[in-house]
Amino acid sequence: MKKYNVGVIGATGMVGQRFLLLLENHPWFNVTCLAASSSSAGKNYKDAVKRWHMAAAMPEKFADMTVLDAKEDMLKIAAEVDFCFCAVNMKKEEIKELEYAYAKCECPIVSNNSAHRFTPDVPMVIPEINSDHLQVIEAQKKRLGTKHGFIAVKSNCSLQSYVPLLHPLLKYGIKSAFVTTYQAISGAGKTFETMPEIIDNVIPYIGGEEEKSEKEPLKIWGKVKDGEIVPATTPAISAQCIRVPVSDGHTAACFVKFENKPSKEDILKAWAKFSGEPQELDLPSAPKQFIHYFEEDNRPQAKLDRNTENGMAVCAGRLREDNIFDYKFVGLSHNTLRGAAGGAVLLAELLAEKGYFD
Repeated sequence: MKKYNVGVIGATGMVGQRFLLLLENHPWFNVTCLAASSSSAGKNYKDAVKRWHMAAAMPEKFADMTVLDAKEDMLKIAAEVDFCFCAVNMKKEEIKELEYAYAKCECPIVSNNSAHRFTPDVPMVIPEINSDHLQVIEAQKKRLGTKHGFIAVKSNCSLQSYVPLLHPLLKYGIKSAFVTTYQAISGAGKTFETMPEIIDNVIPYIGGEEEKSEKEPLKIWGKVKDGEIVPATTPAISAQCIRVPVSDGHTAACFVKFENKPSKEDILKAWAKFSGEPQELDLPSAPKQFIHYFEEDNRPQAKLDRNTENGMAVCAGRLREDNIFDYKFVGLSHNTLRGAAGGAVLLAELLAEKGYFD
């Protein structure tokens, strides 16, 4: 496989740090540029990082790299890399403008940000589920007037804890689903040190999260038509999102009603057999088994199971019949691996394998 030079925009933040751990020894991607805000620009990476949030140590190979200004050094960065990952903490409109600017500099962007998730010709991809949406990139490049530059995004981190579990069951006609997500503090870029108010506490509100949880799956399940992604209209999803005192790992309690109710064995078989292009292509970050089901009544647990298959698998458990819906179950995903940086790296691997960076 060809090697690609890669930049990380937003390298000093929590997701940026996770990107660097994942890319330290990546077989295809070689990090040549680190970028952040003007307050970090010109400093060595180790000096620019105010707080290292990861359990693993900062990779030595990045410690002395000079951090570039994500805005002022854009042309320099675009000239040095084949594409960039982007995970910045800015206002939504500013992120939109920044990502468009890079794309127009002929630098493809693989984004962890939410700004472009509902731009009709920007694919929002869970690689095992809707890799066919990448075809819309050609229409996007035509709109932007680019030959090489484009934007592709990954979906919200909490979706990974239930959408991959619903997807193989669509064939049974899901009428409606209700989900409550119990979301780790790293999803807010926090640790217990920086978010002491979460200790011995549950916060029943995460701004904007419920709308994303209800609407983003419909775009993922949509169809490409006339150069745009047209979202699906069903199934109806109702969500509530709660912040809980967990460092990493988003848990979902999901309830589902079907047009044609499957048996429990049908559901377990669908989960066990489900795979996608990342598995077929044997991409470096892809889990061998995408969905892992636990028979124990007290699993999956964030602390025990979030790192299943290097944090890239989705875990499920407690599948049982419900007296209002047809079935209920619990899902779990690692929010900064499968849900954020890891999901973006897997998306980039898929784009690389399909030649989008060439």
